[in-house]
Amino acid sequence: MKIKLLAVGKTDDIALQQSIETFESRLRRYVSFTIDIIPDLKHTKNLSESEQKHKEGQLILNKITPTDRLFLLDEKGQSYSSVEFSTFLQKQMNSSVKQLVLVIGGPYGFSDSVYDKANGKISLSKMTFSHQMIRLFAVEQLYRGFSILRNEPYHHR
Repeated sequence: MKIKLLAVGKTDDIALQQSIETFESRLRRYVSFTIDIIPDLKHTKNLSESEQKHKEGQLILNKITPTDRLFLLDEKGQSYSSVEFSTFLQKQMNSSVKQLVLVIGGPYGFSDSVYDKANGKISLSKMTFSHQMIRLFAVEQLYRGFSILRNEPYHHR
């Protein structure tokens, strides 16, 4: 299985980017992993929230293939403990998923077309975090999940 983290907008905080790269490197020991960045939309001042979500949604859907298993990182999604998330990852691998795609949307969330295409939603917290921080949390939790599956000492039970 391959995993792709698809995110709208770049990470401009150097410390966060370095931390993301650290966990990316660790995660690649377990699974083929990529981060695909969709550039922020230009000239959004004249766009409504709905128009912005629609345009971002089109860009997101252009990055998805028919065989991808798509999960949105969304505050209204399913909450998991780290151990439960590792079980979720194992189930995806057991079901012969070619590519698992986790998506971090733009500032207003996702368009209806993206919700319709998604296989599910995952919540990392009920709290709201910047999209840049969510990237780090997602990559760290993926790494933690695989370390749990391998019974490695990173996660303390």
